[in-house]
Amino acid sequence: MNVEKVKYVLWAADWQRCLKFYREMFGGVVSFEMEVWSEIVIAGATIGIHGGGEGKRTWTGLSFQVDDLREAITRLTECGGGLTAEPNDTEDDPLHLAMCVDTEGNEFMLTMKRS
Repeated sequence: MNVEKVKYVLWAADWQRCLKFYREMFGGVVSFEMEVWSEIVIAGATIGIHGGGEGKRTWTGLSFQVDDLREAITRLTECGGGLTAEPNDTEDDPLHLAMCVDTEGNEFMLTMKRS
């Protein structure tokens, strides 16, 4: 047996809106697209988008490491996503983590390497 691909699956009430979010937010490339199942590749990882979701907020375990967290947070809202809470930024603990939600209610993290 050979493993051909590893996928991370998200549910979407509106699969086209979900694909648009991940394409615009992270520069994802759609490799397969249909109403029931679509796939988008981001930084070599495949995310499967399963149509027919309820649109309820769901924690995914999905995390994206970025080089500029402040820029990513700005982009997040531009793409229709949001923060689940304002991230903390203190002298003792500089901004490095943001808890976010996509257009379909899937929660994910944006992180930045600490210096």
